[in-house]
Amino acid sequence: MQDRSNTFLVEAGVLGGARQVQSPNFNPRPFDAEIQLIVIHNISLPPAQFGGGYIEDFFQNRLDHTKHPYFKQIEGLEVSAHLVILRTGEVIQCVNFNDRAWHAGRSSYLGLNECNDYSIGIELEGCDDLPFEAVQYTVLAQVVASLQHTYPKVQQHLAGHSDIAPVRKTDPGPYFNWAYFRDLVAKENQRIANL
Repeated sequence: MQDRSNTFLVEAGVLGGARQVQSPNFNPRPFDAEIQLIVIHNISLPPAQFGGGYIEDFFQNRLDHTKHPYFKQIEGLEVSAHLVILRTGEVIQCVNFNDRAWHAGRSSYLGLNECNDYSIGIELEGCDDLPFEAVQYTVLAQVVASLQHTYPKVQQHLAGHSDIAPVRKTDPGPYFNWAYFRDLVAKENQRIANL
């Protein structure tokens, strides 16, 4: 039997192996909403700067808006994602998958509006103008494969924020290598199937 140590397991909407940092910015999914989409984003605070714990603070509505001029522009915003994957590969869960995170805004996927209702939002620490780290791709593929196992309707439905809100958003950006990422997910699904 192969090692399952790098497989993230989902139980009751919680991702095992992720650090839990609860955001207050969520609400229940609509009664009839099923999870059927994964949306990939990027985030950096301040823009194009990494580390510092500002993303966690932002999602917890605790960001000190005096720390950087840009933070004044986002003061009062209440947003969240289900997961954040830092440049180091660490995974942080901010919202239970059973709940509705506030990551997509006004959005539509395959003609179905309000993607927050039926999607899982994953933020990669990064920006449109810089490549992502190799470990982020590896961990993202592991997480997505686990989510596909837990929520089968997402298996063919991976999108960028730019795909579901093309007029407003550009993330995960031109440096996100979709072909490489999808290949990693396929390999991770095969690895899990062979366990």
